[in-house]
Amino acid sequence: MTTTTRIPMTTEGAGLLLTQWLSPAFPLGGFAWSQGLEEAVAEGSVTGAASLARWFDTTLHHGAGRSDTLLLAAAWRAETPEEVHDIADLARALAPSAERRAETLQQGAAFARLGREVWDLDLPDMALPVAVGRAARLAGQPLPPTATLYLQSLFATLAQAAQRLLPLGQTEAQRLLAEVTGAIPAHVGPLLTQDLSALGAFTPALDAASMRHETREPRIFRS
Repeated sequence: MTTTTRIPMTTEGAGLLLTQWLSPAFPLGGFAWSQGLEEAVAEGSVTGAASLARWFDTTLHHGAGRSDTLLLAAAWRAETPEEVHDIADLARALAPSAERRAETLQQGAAFARLGREVWDLDLPDMALPVAVGRAARLAGQPLPPTATLYLQSLFATLAQAAQRLLPLGQTEAQRLLAEVTGAIPAHVGPLLTQDLSALGAFTPALDAASMRHETREPRIFRS
């Protein structure tokens, strides 16, 4: 018999629930993916803290940081399962490479499974930002902190990957994570008032690195 967990609905409980979902310890398998960063390091375009900071900034403002926020917000606002299904289809179609598609779909499926089994949420398998946005709406969690913590989790995962790929110590990695975290609220705020017509990304170097990574052997990460 499956035992479900009551969702805390107070302000304090909402914060705890979101930090549980979006913690690097939440078992989504994020440690296995690098969003093409491994290829960029191997090719020499990311070599240390300065170039990694540029990678983070590009991701936040022009790549997944922008598109994932818009998809998450659309899923949170969706009124019907059919709307969510359409958003999930769009998220799948927007993935710039086979590896990035697998990354978001497999982590999204893991998130959805836990949402069903632990919190009894009606959450089908779908791309990660869509699953998180829908789960937050179903659980009564507010949109702004959901989107903000989602992005912080994304960059925390990338920072961990960078430490495995680069001569980057824990202190420097945390400094870079603090810098990008500080930029997240101002980035998220305007996006939450926009609809999916604002979707669009321009990260050709990042996308190409992800595509080239598909043939790299040996490798550490799956993307």
